[in-house]
Amino acid sequence: MKTVAVFVVFACLLILHVQGQAKTGVTRCLCQGPAANVVRIKNIDKIEFHPASASCENVEIIVIMKNGAGKRCLNPESEFTQKYIMTALKKKSY
Repeated sequence: MKTVAVFVVFACLLILHVQGQAKTGVTRCLCQGPAANVVRIKNIDKIEFHPASASCENVEIIVIMKNGAGKRCLNPESEFTQKYIMTALKKKSY
């Protein structure tokens, strides 16, 4: 009887310990795979900026293409992306 009681207490403690641990390795990033370094500016309709968060540790920059051509992820570290964002911010500030 004591063995069963000890086992039940141990099982409950183990369950509580496992529930309190954070999940690792699960990312819910919008951009999967390699990002584009260059996109034709005249084909861009809109730009979305997603900062790093708890669900995705990457900064994501997504451009929505004109004429329903879909979405493309831009490499935030590419020279094109940085220049494009700076230009867009300057235009927005006017």
